[in-house]
This record gives sequence, structure tokens and C-alpha cells, in this order.
Amino acid sequence: MFVADFEPAELTSRRRAPRAPISLDVSIGKSGRTLCKVVDISVNGARLQTYSALKRGTSIWLNLPQIGQVVADVMWADDYSAGCQFHTPLAIDAFDALTGKAADD
Repeated sequence: MFVADFEPAELTSRRRAPRAPISLDVSIGKSGRTLCKVVDISVNGARLQTYSALKRGTSIWLNLPQIGQVVADVMWADDYSAGCQFHTPLAIDAFDALTGKAADD
């Protein structure tokens, strides 16, 4: 008889990509008039702290430095925090530029 030990694969997070903690002042909207802060980011989305409440299910323009405007859907919102998913994932070099990883190499 053949016996083998195995460890089941467990996902410890629902995220598709790791998030990087960051403190980045950005704006929301085509005109960029609404200010907010990105507190963590991945190539697929970001968590925001806002000064006005966002509504789950809405699409927003997020104006990121060095990248410009990206479209994102608000996936959840709670008081003045929200999580959004980018319509198009960020390029790795753009993500590295935002998180400062390019400067660390």
C-alpha cells in the first residue's frame, strides 16, 4: 500500500494579487476635484480613504500620479473608506513606480 502525506492548498485571502501599504494623495473624478487617499494598492485595485462617501457599484475615475486616470468600480464602501477594482490591471512597472519598488532595486 502506498501512503503519502499532503497538505491541502489553502487560500488565506480572497485577493488575486498582494497589496502594498501606501499613503498616496489622489483625486477622484474626471475633473479631479474630489480628494482622497490610497492606503493600499495592488495591480487589481486599491483601498481608499475619502472625504465624501462613495456608493458600492459605482464606477469612478481615480487620478493616480505618474499613471493618470484609471477607471475603477467601487466594490465595497463603509463610511469614508472604500475598496475599488480597476477595470484594467496596472502594469507591473506602474505599480512599482507607485509603491517605490523601482527605486529600491
